[in-house]
Amino acid sequence: MSIVTLNRRKLRENFNYLNRFFSKKNIEWSVVTKVLCGNDTFLYEVLSLPIGEFCDSRISNLKTIKALNPDVQTVYIKPVPLTFVDDVVKYADVSFNTEVETLSLLSSKAVSLNKFHKVVIMIEMGELREGVVREKLLDFFGKILKLPNIEIVGIGTNLCCMNGVLPDYDKMKLLHESKQEIEKTFNIRIPYISGGASVSIPLVLNDEMPPYINHFRIGETLFFGTNVYDDTFIEGMHHDVFKLNAEIIEIKEKPNIPEGKLGTNLTGEKKDFNNLKKIKNTTRAIVDIGLLDLSPKNIKPVNKNLEIVGQSSDMLVLDLQNSYKNYKVGDTVAFELNYMSLLSVMNSSYVEKKVISDIGYQIKKRKNHFVKRI
Repeated sequence: MSIVTLNRRKLRENFNYLNRFFSKKNIEWSVVTKVLCGNDTFLYEVLSLPIGEFCDSRISNLKTIKALNPDVQTVYIKPVPLTFVDDVVKYADVSFNTEVETLSLLSSKAVSLNKFHKVVIMIEMGELREGVVREKLLDFFGKILKLPNIEIVGIGTNLCCMNGVLPDYDKMKLLHESKQEIEKTFNIRIPYISGGASVSIPLVLNDEMPPYINHFRIGETLFFGTNVYDDTFIEGMHHDVFKLNAEIIEIKEKPNIPEGKLGTNLTGEKKDFNNLKKIKNTTRAIVDIGLLDLSPKNIKPVNKNLEIVGQSSDMLVLDLQNSYKNYKVGDTVAFELNYMSLLSVMNSSYVEKKVISDIGYQIKKRKNHFVKRI
């Protein structure tokens, strides 16, 4: 058995840290929930935070959020697939867009439902993921401004996620200049520049973020306390809101080098043990989690004396030789998670999800009281 836990107190303290931080800078922000993969147990906790806007890249997750609390504002944060247009208008109050054809379909659906659909237009700023290229922005806006029941509430950009392009003052300045050019050309007002994500927080900390960037989308730093810009932790934030615990299902003394002719393993890797010193025996434990659930590269045992030595589809092998603790079958081993490993285990139906307090018992699911966004 394996369980991923959410520490409620630590989540709230991380939220309070960020909320004070953004309030001092007059920046609005929203919580990105995609790492939770629509799990209602954890979404209950996140939706109980005093904030009114939640972003996700899966429409099924936004549907769950709306079912839990229809009063919050939901944002679909990737270009809308044509097949999901109807659901996006239904379950997302705002969507990020880059295609005229898609916006035309969103407009038609919004008209049919007699409602307005808010959109943020994403602009390419060098990351080479989603975004309208800047040279074609005016032509693009000239076409979409004619669409009925579409309300343009912002422009935005995405950085770092695919190619690792970092935000800086010059890129944010270009984003603002694009907004000014659009507003001047078409005599319109665009309220928000959503130029900030977790990776942009250090620019604000160092007073390098222009004041006109007034909307941030935050996921990783809320849940992990990370300074994504340089892969460190922010002082005063918790990096262990989430923790993985996996049960030991076998403990045996075994050689540290396999015996026999070696071929490729499950992942297509052919291991080389030629440079490893052979010792008589080492104590090894097998825990109940595997490649089906996550990559071992993205987890670390909380007990630093434990070493991950291998993994198959649903088992992970640890070397206990240097451990100070006397483990036995049935004990659990705790692991630190990063963003990618949490994303993996949240997407695994084989890993149980629980909310805990600091003394380790499960907090019962309760009816939450939500703060309505004004």
